[in-house]
Amino acid sequence: MSKVFDLGFGQSDREITLESLPVQGVVPSWLTGTLLRNGPGTFQVGEQRYRHWFDGLAMLHKFSFAGGRVAYANKFLETNAYRSAQETGRITYSEFATDPCRDFFQRVMAIFSPKITDSAKVNITQIANQYLALAETPIQVQFDPETLESVGVFSYEAGTTGQMTTVHPHFDFARDTVYNVVTRYHRMSHYRLYQMIGAAAPQCVGQVPVRQPAYMHSFGMSQNYIILTEFPLVVNPLSLLLWLRPYIENFTWKPQRGTPITLLNRFTGEVVARYKTDPFFAFHHVNAFEQGDELIFDIVAYPDADILKAYYLRRLEQPQMEIPFGKLRRYRLPLKAKQQPVTWETISEQCMELPRFDYERYNNNPNYRYVYASSINPRQRQGFYNQLVKVDMATRQAQIWYEENCYPGEPVFAAAPDHTAEDDGVILSVVLNAAQGNSFLLILDAHTFDEIGRAEIPHPVLFGYHGEYFRLNVDR
Repeated sequence: MSKVFDLGFGQSDREITLESLPVQGVVPSWLTGTLLRNGPGTFQVGEQRYRHWFDGLAMLHKFSFAGGRVAYANKFLETNAYRSAQETGRITYSEFATDPCRDFFQRVMAIFSPKITDSAKVNITQIANQYLALAETPIQVQFDPETLESVGVFSYEAGTTGQMTTVHPHFDFARDTVYNVVTRYHRMSHYRLYQMIGAAAPQCVGQVPVRQPAYMHSFGMSQNYIILTEFPLVVNPLSLLLWLRPYIENFTWKPQRGTPITLLNRFTGEVVARYKTDPFFAFHHVNAFEQGDELIFDIVAYPDADILKAYYLRRLEQPQMEIPFGKLRRYRLPLKAKQQPVTWETISEQCMELPRFDYERYNNNPNYRYVYASSINPRQRQGFYNQLVKVDMATRQAQIWYEENCYPGEPVFAAAPDHTAEDDGVILSVVLNAAQGNSFLLILDAHTFDEIGRAEIPHPVLFGYHGEYFRLNVDR
């Protein structure tokens, strides 16, 4: 694991712009868009190392497709956290699981003015005409998709203290509306539902009071409802407001609470139903829809929150480290006879994380069939995510892409023009090649799950998280 760890959790040496990457195989001629990726660009600042995979300074990556060619550029996101690290050679902003080294006086002062990171490294989205790098922290960073330069900030609420947001907003394309959830920490905390219609400012349409908020990386959305899944990884809000420890280390696993699930009417914000099911943990909701008298949602679930501990770098660098498997589950909520229990089933025994599907056409659609994800080969459990899977929700069968010494990131679906079948398109994934010491952009036929091409990058890309494909080249 040592070479993989050094390559995937090290530091990026340079920012580059390349007009054309060397291609093996074929890049489909119809692929004329841009893949924007986000993630950490370094886990090292001076002599200090970040502690967790979810830490680090944000770096954007851009792959532009035209005429069978692939152009590439990467750039650190220009934030206060990045500039301060460059100027001081030290970690000076609090991250997910890393706090700056501070003496007693500095810790006391941090209570009144915490330096919460603006290193928005987790996801990419477009809201109206703004391209945003997303983080769970209050500050989202607007950037120029052509130059990758930071051009401003975006937030759902005023102020930067006492709030966190999910990094997976939901879109209602027919109504030109975006939804997201902000957790506001206080003596009585609230989950606050925001909507943005067109280019209008965010509007709070509803909120749910909670005394011990849960850690929520994402939420679900069906045709009519917002789904808040409160995993029993919870926090005393006072701990976060004092900020004496890194963010996630203030949370405690309390399985005796079970997992409350709250439904909000997504148009009015009204709480319409509450449920409770067995304790479990998840980062990523996949899809949700209403069918008959049930609300059904799919989610990549774990029996507990140990996956968060597995991502500490001191554990990932251990040669025999095995990451817990996340598995695709389907939950069913009764919409009418609410006294009936919540039921669930495991859709696939495959390890799955960073799940994707054809969101634009099949979000909230009960007929959706295919989920793509990063995975771990059961014959090579040690190390990091080392294969891609495609799970057929109808047959429960899986297709696999695996290559020895290769570690693929999130599989992003790009639909072919005039596509008819759900899997008519390609899968795009940034893959670390430990044998060669660099990365490449993998292009799979989404239907057959066979490789059709790869574009070689001259350096390794650190293990990142999420990205988005935009059909038209954003720099044209």
